[in-house]
This record gives sequence, structure tokens and C-alpha cells, in this order.
Amino acid sequence: METQFLPFPAEREIVVDAGYLAVNRHIVSGLIEVDVTRAREILRELAESEDAKLSFTAFVAACLARAVQANLKVQAFMDWRRRLVLFSDVDVVTMIEPGPGRVAIPHIIREANRKTVRQISDEIRLIQTRPEASAQRGGLTGLGPKLPRFVRMTFFCFLKKNPIWFQRVGGTVVLSSVGMFGKGGGWGISFLPMHNLGLMVGGIAQKPGVYQGEIAIREYLDLTVSFDHDVVDGAPAARFTSDLKELLESASLLEEEISSL
Repeated sequence: METQFLPFPAEREIVVDAGYLAVNRHIVSGLIEVDVTRAREILRELAESEDAKLSFTAFVAACLARAVQANLKVQAFMDWRRRLVLFSDVDVVTMIEPGPGRVAIPHIIREANRKTVRQISDEIRLIQTRPEASAQRGGLTGLGPKLPRFVRMTFFCFLKKNPIWFQRVGGTVVLSSVGMFGKGGGWGISFLPMHNLGLMVGGIAQKPGVYQGEIAIREYLDLTVSFDHDVVDGAPAARFTSDLKELLESASLLEEEISSL
């Protein structure tokens, strides 16, 4: 039996740090199921034309940003003076894998609430092909792993107490996806190291559902919505989740893309 020894990627040291930061936070997660049949139909139609092809992740990011914009308190941060800081724009940070087997890099989609699905899709594909185009390359991502962990952790704790600075380097909400790597339904339970709102995209499964009063085979997306309960109460979280579900199920943002063609 052959044994291989591979070096631990230096970039993953930041991921390990995230695990330490997530400990002892009061995170509440909700598992929801969303009918994305219409959205998937539109994406398949657009995929027939290479120029019109859109990313499903971009669609989810756009819906997430719009839902947060309508419920800004869900992305609030508490500063060192225990004041809630609300940002008017939504910066969505998501992990983008440049290629199979390569370490995913964090990329912030700035002002995602002001961008179309196409603009976000083009941005994601740009970073996939040219990782150096991401503003998050270098900086802490590049230098951080070379520093001792206690230095990095001290910096993270200081950053958490200064939301204005944190927004500049870490965005305002986080979007993770495990569903794109497999088939079938299923939820993912993630952790939130520093953000107060996170969305985990799980799998998509076909199963019977009630649609317009009849039983039909529909496509359901599994999502996990996580909040820091110290900052976000149940009522705002519920309103945000309802708005997010409506945006995903109606596929209104994709309908706008079709009308613009």
C-alpha cells in the first residue's frame, strides 16, 4: 500500500482560524426548502446560448442581497461601544474555487444588492479564471498564514469590534455552497466565524409537491440560514427568510434578465 504525504496548504490556516472564532457564538440556524423549479427552467433556457448562460450561485447571491436590503437589521454588527452598525449596501462574500483541487478563495461581491444576476455571474466567472482579479487576493489571505496564530486571532478580534473596517475586508454577509458538488437534496450546517448572517446552499432534489392546486414533480433547494442571535431577533430573521424564499421561488430577477435580452 502506497502512502502519500502532502503539504498542508498555507491558505487553509485562515480556515482553521475561522473554526476557533466560531466557538461560543450564539448562532441559530433554520433549515428551509425552496421551490426553484421556475428558476431552474429559466437557467436551462439561457444555458442554450453561451452568451446568455448564468450561474445559479449568482442568482442565489442576488436574491440574498435583495432580501437583506429589505431587512437591513439582519446584517447589523455591534461595535466596541455596543452600538448596532447598519450598512445600506450588501456585500456578499463567497468562496470561489479557481479549479478542481485548488483551495477556494474568498471573494466579496460589493454592492450585490445593486447588481443584476448577469453582473454577479460575470464577476464570479472572472474570479474563477483569473483569481488575481479578486481584491481579496494578497493582504491577509496571502500574508496571514505566515504570521503566528495568536497574532492573527488578535487581529480578528480587533476587527470584529470595528464593523467599518470589517466591512472593508470581510463584507457584510456570507454565502457558502456545498450543493454544487453533488446531486440530490441535503442541508449543510456551517459556522459563522465573524459575520452575523450566513446562507448555506445545499442540494436540489426532485420530488412531488403541490403547485397551483395539483400534485406535480418540482425541484426543491435546501437552504440553511444562520444568524447570530445576540444581534438578530427572531422576527426580523423570519421576515428576511420569507422575502428570500419569495425571491427564489418567483425567479423575478431571472425574469428581468429574459426581458432584457
